[in-house]
Parts: sequence; structure tokens; C-alpha cells
Amino acid sequence: MSLPENTTVLIVGAGPAGLTTALSLIHYGCHDFVIVDAVGEGLNASRAITIHCATVEALASIDAADGLLSRAIKGKSIRITSRTLQIFDATFDPLKKHSVHPYALYIPQNVTEFVLGQKLQSLGVQVQRPHRVVGMKQNEKDSRITDVSFEDGQVIRARYIIGADGARSIIRTVAGIGFSDPEGPDLTNNLLAQMVSADVTFEPEPVGPFTLEGHLNATVFSGNIFFLAPFGNHFNTELTRDGKPTTKSIFRVACAIPAKNGEPPHTPPKEYIQNLIDSYGPACITSDPSLNPRPVKVDQLVWSTRFRTHSAIADRTFTRLGAAIFLVGDAAHIHSPAGGQGMNLAIRDAIFLAEAVTKHIQASAEDPDVDDTILQEFAEARHARALEIIGFTKTLLKLASLTYDSYAWWMPFSWASIRDLVLRILGGYDFVQSKVAWGLSGLGRRIYVKVSNIPEWYLNVLLIKGREGGRKGGRGGRLQADSHEDSERN
Repeated sequence: MSLPENTTVLIVGAGPAGLTTALSLIHYGCHDFVIVDAVGEGLNASRAITIHCATVEALASIDAADGLLSRAIKGKSIRITSRTLQIFDATFDPLKKHSVHPYALYIPQNVTEFVLGQKLQSLGVQVQRPHRVVGMKQNEKDSRITDVSFEDGQVIRARYIIGADGARSIIRTVAGIGFSDPEGPDLTNNLLAQMVSADVTFEPEPVGPFTLEGHLNATVFSGNIFFLAPFGNHFNTELTRDGKPTTKSIFRVACAIPAKNGEPPHTPPKEYIQNLIDSYGPACITSDPSLNPRPVKVDQLVWSTRFRTHSAIADRTFTRLGAAIFLVGDAAHIHSPAGGQGMNLAIRDAIFLAEAVTKHIQASAEDPDVDDTILQEFAEARHARALEIIGFTKTLLKLASLTYDSYAWWMPFSWASIRDLVLRILGGYDFVQSKVAWGLSGLGRRIYVKVSNIPEWYLNVLLIKGREGGRKGGRGGRLQADSHEDSERN
């Protein structure tokens, strides 16, 4: 399909960040945009499964939450467990005092993308696929426009370019923006540097508290971490790849692969997944009768993949190459899936960015020489937020990687056993539960950008840090630039 020659905004990438940017632009009154993606529909890998409370509220603010609310499992808690016992249950019940959405949504990323894509289509916008960007250069006739070239030879001239094209972003690369771990590379010691994820069914179907819908389980064992998310039958049609959906309950499992085990297969087979479950998973889903009095085995391997994770952040998320160029989502920052913050940060970034861009477009219409102050300060605030998330996920990884080996012969305790004991004790206090729920939800700390009347709005930027309140912001002339945190993507 041919692309238009000109557009005000070009969105590159149609994952959660790109789709949300498009929906937010429409909500705030910008309709002159094009959204493209390099791959065919449904070909993106599905990794992230959690949409936190603040993200639901942000989506609701642009009328984009209803489809997800009707399809997702409303999550009750995130649990930290041993193979047999619950260590800490981070329930979302305390959020009832702060939000009309006191839960997390558990929904596979590919289903999230489908729902958001359907919403976009209902508003008359189609993602243009497959169109791969291969280059950008400043327009020769207009210094505020960039010519974006595609693999098939087509060219789009755009005034704003939003790079939502993932961790290997071509937009970031061509713009000359660096991308690295803020603390330096640490792949060898990163517990989640390589992971395997799969959707499976079991025979017979497992039973026990860890298999109940509405709870995401993180099992810590022997310096490793294993994730289990029971999906029931909610997403069987979308998750089954051969067009023949299973009638059994589907479970999403994910496991870190220790470096000593070597590199996992590109598409791990059923036997490989079974071995991971038996080695690191909750006892109730293992085939080992010494652990599970009711042994179960993987029956159907619906889908599997391997992937690498590490922390990295773009040197900056806003620059100019003629057009104003922004990075959002994985193009701007990546980190481990610990805490489930990656996709949430990407979606909220996209919503707030679209409002900032729309305001800038409106201001530019009145004053062609409008400067980029608000865009720059917005980008700096989001960059700082991403750095905090990276630090938070690294802390979680350090806690998860503790082992049960004795500290010394004269001290028959391990750091992991001390961690588990402390978490069990703290879990009994309501104020701790409230603080954890508040932090994970994304409601904990907000940054607001105050926008005054156009065209003066860009001269009157106010970043207010530390303001709390799950139901406020993003309205009444106030542009919400952040939605998190005390606390957390793939």
C-alpha cells in the first residue's frame, strides 16, 4: 500500500507504545498522522502481561481502556513464593481507597495490541504494514521537516517523528542517539539476562493456590526466578497459533536461564520447558512425584520463545533532525521484566507525549517560531523516570538472585532465607501491603506539567514532583507527565 507523501506526525512502530500514541493523538485533536510498522499484523512476540492501575487510568483518560477491561483478567495480587509456600502476597486491595480500578490487568501483549488496534480501526485509522524505515534526513526546503525513507523506496515528509520501534530502533540509530546501561554492561551477573517464555497446557490440569486465576506468581529458588500466570480459557483463541484453540486452561510460564546452562534454543521444545518447570517451577505444576503428590506434565506447548534482557536507556529521548524526533517505549529504555513496569511506562509515556506534541502543534500554528522548551523538559522528566525504573528493577533482581547457601560454616543461615523471613513478617502488616500496592500500581508519585493558555503555554512549564493522587492530573489544562511511583516491562 502506498504511503502519503506528507504528514504532520509519523509514528514508527505499532506495538503498545505506538498504538497508544495514535489513540492519544486522536483524543487530543490531532488527526494528521501516519502509523507504520515493519512487520505484518500479529507477528510481534508476546511477552508483557501486566497493565497496572495507573496505566488503566491513563488509558481511560483517552477513552481507550474499555476494550482491555472487557478482555483482561482483573488481577488480585502478585505473589512471591517458594516452590511450595507463599512468601509474600502483594494484594491490590488497598488500592480501593485510591482508584476506581483497584487491580492490575493480566492480558498477553499480543491481545493488548489487538484490542488497541481494533480501537484505532474503529476511529478510522489503519496501521500501514509492512513498511520498514531505512533512513532519515532533513528536508532541503524546510528545516523543520524530515524526509523519512522506507525500504520499498517510498518517502514521507514529517514534522514530528515518534520512534516506537523497539529496542533496536532504527529511528534512534539514524538520529545518532546512544543507547546503553547507565551503570555499564553487566550481562554476566544479570539473573534475567536470558529467559525463556512459553504458553502451555497440562495433563492433568494442576490444582492448588498457585494455579488460581487473578494471581501472578514469582517463584524464587536457588538463585533463579520462575514466573507463572494462570490464564484459564480467557485467551485461548488469541494464543493458539495453528487456528485450533485448545479447550484446556493455558498457563504462561517464564524462567531465567542460568549462564551455566548455556544458551536456550531459539524456540524451546516441550521437553526443554518441562525440564525448566521441574527444576525451578512451583511444585504443583511439576511432574516430580517427590515434590508434587499429583504430578502433572506439559500436554500442549502452545507457544515458546527465548529472549535476552538487560538495562539500557537512550542518551536523550528528544532531538531534532529537521523534525522533532521522540523516542518512546523500548526505543527509549529497556530493563528486566522484574516488577512488570516496562509496557506500563511505555503506554503512559505515549499518552502524555501525544498531548505534549498536540499542544506544540497548536502553538506552532499560531507562532511558527515556537521553541521546544516544553518538549525538552517533558523528555527530561521521562528520562529521569526511566532511570528510576531501571534502578528499581536492578534492586529486585539482586533480591531474587540470593541463594540458600549458608553464609558460612559458623552461620547456618543464608541471605535468601533471611529475605524470605523478612518478607513473611512484613507481609502481615497492612501499611506494608498498602505501600507495596501503591508502588506497583503506578499511583505513587506523579509529575505534572502545567500548561497555560496557548501560545504562552510553552513558556510556563511547572514540574511538580511528589504529588499523589490516583484520580487527578491530565485534565483541566494540566498535562500529566508522569504517573508513578514509590516503587515497576516484555
